[in-house]
Amino acid sequence: MAPALKQHSQFALLRQRRFAPFFATQLLGAFNDNVFRNATIVLIVSQLGLGTSQASLYTNLAPALFILPFFLFSALAGQFAEKYEKTRLIRWIKLFEIAAMAIAAWGFYAHHAGLLLVVLFLMGLHSTLFGPIKYSILPQALHADELVGGNGLVETGTALAILFGMMLGGSLMLSPAHGPLLASVAVLTIAVVGYACSRAIPPAPPTAPSLRINWNIASETLRMLALCRRQRAVFNSVLGISWFWFFGTALTAQLPVYAETNLGGGSALFLLTLGTFSIGTGIGSLLCEKMSGRTVEIGLVPLGAFGISAFALDLYFARPGTATAHALGIREFMLAGGSVRILADLMLIGVFGGFFLVPLFALVQSRTPRSELSRVIAGNNILNALFIVSAAVFGIAAQQWLHWSIPQFFLALAILNAIVAVYIFTLVPEFLMRLLSWLLVKTLYRLRVSDIEQIPDDGPALIVCNHVSYMDALILAGAIPRPLRFDMYYRIFDIPVMSWIFRTARAIPIAGARENPELMQRAFADVQAALDAGELVCVFPEGALTPDGQMAAFKSGIERMLAARPVPVVPMALRGMWASMWSRRDTRLGRMRAPRQFRADVEVVAGTAIAGTTATARDLETMVRALRGDAA
Repeated sequence: MAPALKQHSQFALLRQRRFAPFFATQLLGAFNDNVFRNATIVLIVSQLGLGTSQASLYTNLAPALFILPFFLFSALAGQFAEKYEKTRLIRWIKLFEIAAMAIAAWGFYAHHAGLLLVVLFLMGLHSTLFGPIKYSILPQALHADELVGGNGLVETGTALAILFGMMLGGSLMLSPAHGPLLASVAVLTIAVVGYACSRAIPPAPPTAPSLRINWNIASETLRMLALCRRQRAVFNSVLGISWFWFFGTALTAQLPVYAETNLGGGSALFLLTLGTFSIGTGIGSLLCEKMSGRTVEIGLVPLGAFGISAFALDLYFARPGTATAHALGIREFMLAGGSVRILADLMLIGVFGGFFLVPLFALVQSRTPRSELSRVIAGNNILNALFIVSAAVFGIAAQQWLHWSIPQFFLALAILNAIVAVYIFTLVPEFLMRLLSWLLVKTLYRLRVSDIEQIPDDGPALIVCNHVSYMDALILAGAIPRPLRFDMYYRIFDIPVMSWIFRTARAIPIAGARENPELMQRAFADVQAALDAGELVCVFPEGALTPDGQMAAFKSGIERMLAARPVPVVPMALRGMWASMWSRRDTRLGRMRAPRQFRADVEVVAGTAIAGTTATARDLETMVRALRGDAA
């Protein structure tokens, strides 16, 4: 199944039963949330005849009631998603949604604002229970090389569901004669269709069936946050996701007033700006698979962060003052000067936001143990809720106390985003290292990856590969979805600029026994420690770069490593590298020769893993030669 998918884009997943019913279920859930929420707000503001102060109280209570369950019940939601079969949980949650929407229908009919606020709390509970399942089920349903594409589809669907749900909910309730009836039929119908879709989701076995439920919400919340902190890269990814929610909430919360005050329009321009941002987020999310080569490429994260800041900064300069014309429709706005620039900025903030968000989710999913992932996602949801509330407080403070204009607020967001990005990437240099290696590989090569699913999803393993160029380690690191430690000849390890990348990737420098016996012994000890820690280690058993494009015999050091720690071994081959940059060498002069092709076609091919207890250097050499073929 997996090899067939490799020939198609991520959209092929929409035809697969292991993904499509779940995608439809979560899409309809997000859609219904926003249909109901916006219909409720329109009803309260325009049809109940409430005074300004009372209507303001209700509309300010609405988002607080929706977000409150994330603080109260995420601890339980994460445990339930870990302990019980996920598909059955999803169906019970969708039945709960139908019941909540039935209450909402009565609230619409009776014009009962208090009851509708209760339903908002219930829908917040629905999202709280569904959230940990939404992201932890993906690694169970998808192959490693589909994870980025699957997350991209989910994020795109969510962004568009929010937009169109808001539009539908508001427009239905504005119907003067039948608004409550139309909204009631809509939310009930969407909930029932969502449940029907959930009936087609394949089983997703529990990842920690022996887990004992801790009903103490406070202590379990602390425990979940501790799970998030266990791996630095995972925790900083969680913080990055929460920061994106802060940024997105703060930005979109200003758009209604921005559309009126700075763009000279009303609700139509608000929906145009929100839609532009949402569509941009969807485009960026979908592009992640193409740009990352179907791997978890966290190098896109700093690219996304800096892009967000750059275009948020330009959004400030695009319209720093108030509008000179008012009551503009969409057509009049589009004909006005600077409108295209404003929409382009919002679109590109969304695009780079997709680059930022999708790899972070994929990293959390790929590096967190399956038995902990739902609880880590629940911990992430708690932090998301905290950051969303903080964004609302920040927006109020900026407007009411600091008296910033909305463009000034956008400027502050751009600066804050840059500061947060630099802070995170300083704590985890791997993000910037992967960006640099990704840029180098994308600039110099057209890379294809085959049979990468042979790499085990977790646990220790050795990767053995032919050694053609100084770029081999960067190419393999970009092709393999798991973090990779390299056993690397020390002279390559010490190449300027590249050395920083290798050190950040925790490569293991090694020398021959005659050159530096102490370094060689230390390298073997470091490889042993890495395998004991459950990591992937890549070795180039030839011991040196090829001088003529042909493979040399594998040295016996690989057998020594396996004797100390007999882990599975995955043979891999690099094809096409000999004609590429930094590979052709003149052995007489000891220098590189000009490559025949600047952007060479390079392929990374993985073979079937074999047991470390029986692997020999000669067997592995034969397997790599077979994978390599005549194209190396």
